[in-house]
Amino acid sequence: MGILDLFLQSSSSISLLGALLVLLLVYLVSSSSFSSKEDKKGPPGPKPFPLIGNLLQLDLKRPYNTLLKLSKTYGSVFTVYLGPQKVVVLAGYKTVKEALVNYAEEFGERDPMLIMEEYSQGHGVLWSNGDSWKEMRRFALTNLRDFGMGKKASEDKIIEECDYLIEVFKTFKGEAFDSTQPINYAVSNMICSIVYGSRFEYDDPEFTSLVDRTNRNIQLAGSPSVQESGIANSYFHEHNLMQTVFHLFGAGTDTTASTLRWGLLFMAKNPKIQDQVQEELSREIGSRNVQVEDRKNLPFTNAVIHETQRLASILPIAVPHKTSQDITFQGHFIKKGTKVFPLLTSVLHDESEWERPHSFYPAHFLDKDGKFVKREAFMPFSAGHRICPGESLARMELFIFFTSLLQHFRFTPPPGVSEDELDLTPRVGFTLSPSPHKLCAVSCM
Repeated sequence: MGILDLFLQSSSSISLLGALLVLLLVYLVSSSSFSSKEDKKGPPGPKPFPLIGNLLQLDLKRPYNTLLKLSKTYGSVFTVYLGPQKVVVLAGYKTVKEALVNYAEEFGERDPMLIMEEYSQGHGVLWSNGDSWKEMRRFALTNLRDFGMGKKASEDKIIEECDYLIEVFKTFKGEAFDSTQPINYAVSNMICSIVYGSRFEYDDPEFTSLVDRTNRNIQLAGSPSVQESGIANSYFHEHNLMQTVFHLFGAGTDTTASTLRWGLLFMAKNPKIQDQVQEELSREIGSRNVQVEDRKNLPFTNAVIHETQRLASILPIAVPHKTSQDITFQGHFIKKGTKVFPLLTSVLHDESEWERPHSFYPAHFLDKDGKFVKREAFMPFSAGHRICPGESLARMELFIFFTSLLQHFRFTPPPGVSEDELDLTPRVGFTLSPSPHKLCAVSCM
């Protein structure tokens, strides 16, 4: 080995050692910044790595699963770092309820994701804060109610839309098909009938393009034109109203449609439960259209719908919150402006609240006499100031769509596939929808 080789090897070793020393220095500096006196008073959590925080410790496709496991170690209020950003996670029914209901003001601000912040620019109803959020939420709720949300007019429109959806299902003549698009279109038509004043045909290219684009967060096409209010500093300007419409359309489509698809999948997976639902519907309703007032006479069916929402847990982590002020919560100091993740799946699957938290068990919502019972830990729409403004419409849609479909069809796995082989693994996304699958809808009327 020559002198040059020795020099190069030595230089390489020195460079490597230098790099390791730099990394060690960064780690020590980062660790000290992560472990400031202020943070030592805050919620506990796994030790973060420099720059990347706890990202290597998270299942980035299904972070809610990792957060659930971490709550077993660090308790119901704990800290993780997504890169350099500190996040406080709230887990379990009692903790989430206390934060979102009892401390609604302190935990009531929204912390927008970067892509949403750049796109929405603080407008609309979902990602906004302060007076703009209050005005847009009040505006949205008032107009949704004025245009029939929760009233007989909405009920009639849902029943009418059920007829269209049923006819689409019949065209498959009992053969296996993917219900994603027709269910999405049916549910989207409900918010369209409120926002735009009319429904759309399922093969209308403008409508189908609009529905498909909601999954890609692209600007809403064909939104209604606005007349400026002319009032200085008014929140009722074009961009704010347009974002509100977009948020209503997106939220009013994906969540309800995904829940319905889970419901049909659970029925195919649990044929004996499907038998009980259809027996109750046959006994109480017969062949007439189901109405909302029938809910009180269909306790088992109502329990199945609620159990679908609970087990599917389609929004495992609530849309991120942010603390509006410094707060000491359950003995932990949380600084103003801290991002907060209410872990809704930990509420809906709380082992101290549900007898069989990880199984499809409609008896969770039934008493010993078979009557429907409400459960305090049933929180699929979140809680507090930021609870879903369309909850009453979503509940009405789920009830009428689900019961109408079960009146007309028997849902089974495709030929050659057993109930046990149906995959309940959710598709990765902001919400948890079923993985792509096909079912047979066999006419029973």
